[in-house]
Amino acid sequence: MQWNKLLTTKRYGHEELTPEEIGRSHFHKDHDRIIFSSAFRRLGRKTQVHPLALNDHIHTRLTHSIEVGSLGRSLGIRVGELLQDQLPGWISPHDLGTIVQSACLAHDIGNPPFGHAGEYAIRDWFKHKAPAHYLDGLTREQLLDLQTFEGNAQGFRVVTRIENHLFDGGLRLTYPTLGTLLKYPWTVEQAGSKGKFSSFTTELEILNALGRELGLVQLGTNHWCRHPLAYLVEAADDICYAILDLEDAIELNILGFNDIKPILLQLCGDLNYDDEIFATQASARRKISALRGKAMENMVESTVAAFMANLSQIMVGQYTGELLADGDPQVQAGLSSAKLLARDRVFPDNRKAELEVGAYTTLGTLLDAFCEAAYELHTKGPDQLSYRSQKIISLMGIHCPGQGLPLYHSYMRVLDFIGGMTDNYAAYLARQIGGMSVN
Repeated sequence: MQWNKLLTTKRYGHEELTPEEIGRSHFHKDHDRIIFSSAFRRLGRKTQVHPLALNDHIHTRLTHSIEVGSLGRSLGIRVGELLQDQLPGWISPHDLGTIVQSACLAHDIGNPPFGHAGEYAIRDWFKHKAPAHYLDGLTREQLLDLQTFEGNAQGFRVVTRIENHLFDGGLRLTYPTLGTLLKYPWTVEQAGSKGKFSSFTTELEILNALGRELGLVQLGTNHWCRHPLAYLVEAADDICYAILDLEDAIELNILGFNDIKPILLQLCGDLNYDDEIFATQASARRKISALRGKAMENMVESTVAAFMANLSQIMVGQYTGELLADGDPQVQAGLSSAKLLARDRVFPDNRKAELEVGAYTTLGTLLDAFCEAAYELHTKGPDQLSYRSQKIISLMGIHCPGQGLPLYHSYMRVLDFIGGMTDNYAAYLARQIGGMSVN
């Protein structure tokens, strides 16, 4: 791969190539388009880890994305400084920082309500709850898209189809920002046992055009290697998960400061590090803040070093590792400890489990209603719709399936609508549709 192609200023949905800019760069425009999109704003009412948390200090998808973006910008700038002599003339280290930051800001933009519980609820509905005749006529790939619903793929659909220019380029972002956003640049057929992919069948043409424009290495049919900067987005996300999810657990009294202090010291790379604040009566929040900055700085250094050490493999599409796992051994150990603690103590929390079960019921109610209406519209046409289905379809607004739209595409419009909901609106609408509320 070549940096002059990987960092083209060409913009999806707007074919004119204009390297010269006055004021904001092309990549700053990407950043601003994401920030001002309604899909980004709605992340403020979407679950990060703990659904419908009453504590205002708990991370939402929005605060998580902003923090990931901040780390991603630092990673991009640092790598840009080290690669300056290899970059095309129109690119500065700060441009790399902006590209990575923009992709970080958008990395969760397709996540449905209730976080990963929402993803599983959608998958399970199409696997186990959907009436068999609803799925008749779908191709294998289309069925897999629905039964392996993936927030990453929905995010790619949001920025290239849904936001701003509906089905006409979406946010019209540059190819480098789109490429950096794609953590899994392949379709569901290459998703593997974890079900990870970044493009539905509906965006297949965009995925392949993106791969060709950026000069990514093609690994198979509808299967491309990652853009080199995508590894920095992954690392920024993992750094935030490792530290900030544990902070949330302390806020919710699931963990205490002494549970996570040894992990933070590992991530700092200094097991003997101490600070006078630890001997005071300061709150756990202040004590964590004293360690967080040092830990993040060390993890950034480790990530940048790993990126440069593996650059030759990355640039030929052969790197399959993770930068944090291939960096400082202390960082690697700290991450493993953080994930183990979260798995054993945070994720099994009873209130979290109760709310996630409720999320299943909420999304099941919505999918029952909207997929029934979409199926009825497809098979009977608008003039033969039941009164209830007419009203259900009218709620979808711009996402309403058009007459004659293939069934698979109608279901994707339903997922565009439901997936874009906030936690609160999904819960409200499910209550209304279920007849349990008159407010």
